[in-house]
Amino acid sequence: MRWMMSIVGVAAIAAVLSGCAAPGLGSGSYSREQARREQTVRMGYVESVREVKLEGTRSGIGAGAGAIGGGIAGSAIGQGRGAALGALGGAVVGGIAGQAAEQGFTGKRGVEVTVKLDSGQMVAIMQEADETFRPGDRVRILSDGATSRVTR
Repeated sequence: MRWMMSIVGVAAIAAVLSGCAAPGLGSGSYSREQARREQTVRMGYVESVREVKLEGTRSGIGAGAGAIGGGIAGSAIGQGRGAALGALGGAVVGGIAGQAAEQGFTGKRGVEVTVKLDSGQMVAIMQEADETFRPGDRVRILSDGATSRVTR
């Protein structure tokens, strides 16, 4: 019975973490808040492109799911006091592992695009790597005061 509970706990963690991977906001995706918001457009040429890693989320869902699954799995160790200690240890280890897994699953590949604007100003913008840019490409930068993105 305890073995079955451990399997159910691990399956629950996997299901929760797979739901953590939200679509990113690359150059072709907009948040609901950005819809119908005026944006300033500046034109320029790509000077350089560098790959970066965009950090994953820390919503607490991964840590919570890991703690629950780890606690269930840990309680299968021993009986009485041993099961209680196993559950506690499993919850701590599971929480740490769940948080790390959430960050790993939700992290994205990104790019830092440096653009020389027509005004002569240089700007660098980091965004999801959902579009390919090369030095010399003519691009536009869309800015709403809080966020900016490079597009063609």
